[in-house]
Amino acid sequence: MMKIMPTHRIHTWGAVWLFVLPLVTNSQVNAQLDFEGAPINYATAPVHDAVAVLQQKLDKDETSLNWDDDYGWLPSVLEQLDVAQSSQLLVFSKTSLQLRRIMPNRPRALYFNDETYIGWVQRGDVVEVSTVDPEQGAIFYTLKQQITASPKFVRDRGQCLICHASSRTKGVPGHLVRSVYPSRDGQPHFGLGTITTDHATPFEKRFGGWYVTGTHGDMRHLGNAIADDNRKDSIDPEPGANLANLGRLFRTSPYLQPTSDLVAMMVLEHQSQMHNLITRASFETRRAKHHDAVMNAALKRPKDYSSDSTGRRIASAAHKLVEYLLFKDEFRLTSPVAGTSGFADEFSSRGTRDSKGRSLRDFDLQTRMFKYPCSFLIYSEAFDALPSVTLDVIYSRLLEILYDSTESADDDAFAHLSRADRIAIREILAETKPRFRARMAAVSQTAH
Repeated sequence: MMKIMPTHRIHTWGAVWLFVLPLVTNSQVNAQLDFEGAPINYATAPVHDAVAVLQQKLDKDETSLNWDDDYGWLPSVLEQLDVAQSSQLLVFSKTSLQLRRIMPNRPRALYFNDETYIGWVQRGDVVEVSTVDPEQGAIFYTLKQQITASPKFVRDRGQCLICHASSRTKGVPGHLVRSVYPSRDGQPHFGLGTITTDHATPFEKRFGGWYVTGTHGDMRHLGNAIADDNRKDSIDPEPGANLANLGRLFRTSPYLQPTSDLVAMMVLEHQSQMHNLITRASFETRRAKHHDAVMNAALKRPKDYSSDSTGRRIASAAHKLVEYLLFKDEFRLTSPVAGTSGFADEFSSRGTRDSKGRSLRDFDLQTRMFKYPCSFLIYSEAFDALPSVTLDVIYSRLLEILYDSTESADDDAFAHLSRADRIAIREILAETKPRFRARMAAVSQTAH
C-alpha cells in the first residue's frame, strides 16, 4: 500500500527530466526531429539564453556570484536569474542527475521562472540549471558547488540529451514533468509506468514522487507518498492529501522554504510542454524551409518557392501549439486549489495587464488553472522568436477561434472557451501583444 512518507530521500531533476537525446532520425522515432544537423545545429550554434548571458557578465566582471556556506551558489544564482524562492518544489524520486544523493528524507529542490529551472541537492556536487534559448530550445548546464573566484556554468554535451529530446518532449530538446510510483528509497517502480504530466492530466495521476503542500478539497493526487509494493491498486492517497506543511515527513530546515507549492507545481506542468511546443514549431518550420531551399537549388526553382508540404508542416505544428496555448483538454478542477508559499501572488504580480487590469497570469483555481485560458508564455522571448511565417499561422488561427463567439464552436477542441473567455482573451492580447493587434487590424481591413 502507498503510505505517507517517513524520513527518506528525494531527487528533483526527475520532476523536470531535463535531458536530451543525441540525434535520432525520423525513421527511428516519428516524433523526433533531427536537431543536430542543419539548419538547427543544436550542439554548435551560438545560444543567447539567460545562463549564457549571465556567464558573459561573470567573465567580464560585470557581476559576481556570492558563496553561501549552507547552499553554495544556489541563493546567488536564484537572484541573478530572477527566480523566486516561493517557486520551490521538492522531488524525492531518483530521476535526475544526482540521484544517489536523493531520497525521501533528502529531496531535490527545484526552482523556476518562465524560462529557467534550477535544481539543488543537499551536499550535491553541482547546481543543475536548464534554460530556454529563444531559438534552440532547452539548454542544460551545471555549476560546480565549490568556492572559486571564477564560477563557470558548463553546458551539457550529451548526458542530459538521453531523456530530454524524446516523444515526451515533443521530439525536441525540452522539459518534462513526470509522475512516478516511488519505492521507499525513492527509486521509481518503472514496471508500473510513468506519466508525463501537463494541464490535461487527471489530478489523481499527478505528483507521484513529489512533495506537495496546498489544499485541493476532495481531489486526490499521488504526491507525499511511497509505494510499498509493486501494485498501482494498492495506493492510498488520503494520508498525503491537503498538507499545509511537510514537517512530519522529513526535516525541511535544510531548504530555503519549508514548502513544495501545489500551484507552482501546476504551473510547472503547463509551461514545460508549452516550451516544447514552441521549440517544436520553430524547428519544424526551419527544417521545412531548409528542405525547400535545398530542393529549389537542385530543381532550379525560385529561391522563395514554398512547397505544399512545407505549408502543411508549418500549419500542423502551429495549430498544435495553439491548441495547447488555449488549454485544450484542460482537466477541470472539481474542488478549489490553493498553495502555501505565496507563489501564486508573486507569479500574478509579474503579469502584463490591459487597461481593465486583466492579465493572462491571473489565476482562477476554482474550476481551472487560469482565469483567462491563454498561456502566459505567449509573451516569452521564445514565442516572439518564432519564424514570421509560423507566427502568421498562429495568429490567424487564434483570431479564427477567438472571433467564434458561439459557446459550442464547430471545433470541439475549443468548446471549453465561453464567449466571455474569447472576448476577454482577444481584448487582452489586442492591448498587450502588438503583433496580434496588427494581425487583428489586417483581418478587420480585409473583412471590410
